Amino acid sequence: MAKQANDTPQQDPTQEKLRAALEGIDRRIVVFSGKGGVGKTTVSVNLAYALAELNLAVGLFDADVTGPNVAQMTGVSDPATVRGGRSVPHLAHGIHVVSIATMLPPDAPVIWRGPMRSRAIEELLTETAWGNVDTLVADLPPGTGDEVLTIAQRVRPQLAVIVTTPQSVARGDARRAVGFAKKLEIPQIGLVENMSGLVCPHCGEAIDVFGTGTTLADARELGVEHFGALPMDPTVPTESDTGAPAILARPHSALADEMRRIARLIAERLEGASAPSATGS
Repeated sequence: MAKQANDTPQQDPTQEKLRAALEGIDRRIVVFSGKGGVGKTTVSVNLAYALAELNLAVGLFDADVTGPNVAQMTGVSDPATVRGGRSVPHLAHGIHVVSIATMLPPDAPVIWRGPMRSRAIEELLTETAWGNVDTLVADLPPGTGDEVLTIAQRVRPQLAVIVTTPQSVARGDARRAVGFAKKLEIPQIGLVENMSGLVCPHCGEAIDVFGTGTTLADARELGVEHFGALPMDPTVPTESDTGAPAILARPHSALADEMRRIARLIAERLEGASAPSATGS
């Protein structure tokens, strides 16, 4: 049947709910990597706290459904609460944290296929009462699967942080992640080199463990920004396990100083940038 002239297109209820849920969140950042094991979540958590130090109201969204570690790294252990039919973020050291880990039994595996994980992400985003949050940092799963695509399409971030380490194998995966971010038309893309050298805690000497500075050339070649390089800190794993992010536990460390510099740079890049409509495509 021919479409009548006065017909109006049907609105996607999920898109409408998402638009309403994210209204007021003007700065949207996604953090992802081409492979696991490069410290993506550590960067996400510490970046969120560094941005909060700039007087931003920060929400940290754990979108890594099958391996949600944000809750543990921020010291969140209480079950999620619901108020007025919407989930209430946990307040952890001043930032708002949402993670599916708080909604599952301890140690329960998430054995879901891709579409189920994507739907879970959508529900978490749309059914959360974000309150006064104006800056969202989303920790995505590694790789370029369904969940990453869902987040980018639904959240419409202005900026992507791609975490890598100096080794060639990690950098190759990061280059593919950059290509993925470009295809998703994320306006600003930058690399963060994690585990970039080790500062000896005893003598202060810099030790080149995996190589340093290798991603700077990659960023230039790929036409993206190089946000910075974070040194290895032997205390990070232990502190993260106990819910003490490095930037809070060791505020004067070399890692914390560099993380703050990266956060300031990212905040500058997002200043005045309007958030695109949070819709799907």
